[in-house]
Amino acid sequence: MDDATCTCGTVKIALQGDPIMRVECGCTSCQTAGAAFGGVLTQWNTTGYALVRKDRALLDTGKGHLRAHRLTPDSGTRRVVATCCGAPMYLEFEKGHWLSIYAARLPEAARGPVACRTMTKDLPESVVLPQDVPNPKTHTPGFMLKLLGAWVAMGFRTPNIDWAQEAAG
Repeated sequence: MDDATCTCGTVKIALQGDPIMRVECGCTSCQTAGAAFGGVLTQWNTTGYALVRKDRALLDTGKGHLRAHRLTPDSGTRRVVATCCGAPMYLEFEKGHWLSIYAARLPEAARGPVACRTMTKDLPESVVLPQDVPNPKTHTPGFMLKLLGAWVAMGFRTPNIDWAQEAAG
């Protein structure tokens, strides 16, 4: 897999191996964050991600240029943005074993096909999704099994990703 880079090239995350899967998420949180950070929402108001194992991601350059944002103070997820150019880099479920790299951070040729659009129940009623991939209303058992399979392959480890400073407030 190609590296994930911010818009200006200051931050680079080296990614090894294939992603767990490539998805677009339509949950309310991804829509809210996508609107706030810009540049990541699709025409259907979904956010594209490549889900990668944390043990296959390494911050190559840009230490000190990542800021973590939480939608609420007690949120278990952090959306991390490059401070040099404002590019959203990844979403982290802190207790999870994977990173959701924003697809926009990958070279277009490396993004790969979308496996599904998930959490479509939260999309506005006016959104009409194409039927090119499954569009389940919530996470499917198959989606969860893919994540579980990756965790098994990692020996049930959950590596700590401490690259970003927490945003104030």
